[in-house]
Amino acid sequence: MSTLDKTFVDNSSWKPDLFKGKVVFVTGGAGTICRVQVEALVLLGANAAIIGRNPEKTAKAAKEIQDLRPGAKVIGIGQVDVREVEQLANAAKKTVAELGRIDFVIAGAAGNFLSDFNHLSANAFKSVVSIDLLGSFNTVKATFSELKKNKGAILFVSATLHYYGVPFQTHVGAAKAGIDALSNALAVELGPLGIRSNCIAPGAIAGTEGFERLSPSGTEGLGKVPLARWGTTRDIAESTVFLFSPAASYVTGTIQVVDGGYWHLGNFAGEFYPKVIKNQNSIDNPKL
Repeated sequence: MSTLDKTFVDNSSWKPDLFKGKVVFVTGGAGTICRVQVEALVLLGANAAIIGRNPEKTAKAAKEIQDLRPGAKVIGIGQVDVREVEQLANAAKKTVAELGRIDFVIAGAAGNFLSDFNHLSANAFKSVVSIDLLGSFNTVKATFSELKKNKGAILFVSATLHYYGVPFQTHVGAAKAGIDALSNALAVELGPLGIRSNCIAPGAIAGTEGFERLSPSGTEGLGKVPLARWGTTRDIAESTVFLFSPAASYVTGTIQVVDGGYWHLGNFAGEFYPKVIKNQNSIDNPKL
């Protein structure tokens, strides 16, 4: 079910048809955050290809997003593992064949779970880094010729986990730090080609899979959010629209944090850590 609808355009700061004629290629496009990013772009005139591993979920999301705007075309391409660059290259070719071009790329495929270092196996660590970091590299690699041709823009979905020490998120923090570095390097290297590269770093976004697993429940923890509310997927969508819009034509190599100022007050360990440390950090049965 879609989060946004036509009222997003009616009540928006953005011009209708802002992205008319543009095409966005999105990995993780059926997920809770990336899906709303796509919804906003499609409502503002773009067509889209959403890429995922689950064919049924991807196709269903594509159909629902397409129905948001008359005349929109949104295709779902399933059975794509972002760790396999050839699979992404084939998805990019299919996108160009059906939609004509690729202007914007959102690298949003990600994996996450809670695990202390002692019980985090080398294979589990590698899996998350491969999906998040290698998958982001592969996504740009597979779409590079189109980005170059159309002087396009890249948006990586990062996080704030590596700004400080967050327990039980060693794997994700390392992967997201790598994504930030990748984006910064691409901004410098690809800038002369007219390609912009930025990151968006969501904080605690209510109603998402990550929020349910990782964030305090209810109003617990809100005391550490300067804006005194949890984020929404629309907050991420609004920042996404800005970073792809002509208003950001001179913005590249940035990390747009969307977290209500949360990260400035330090991590959530003060509330979260004591509740789980005894269960998570046992020296018994370490994973290799």
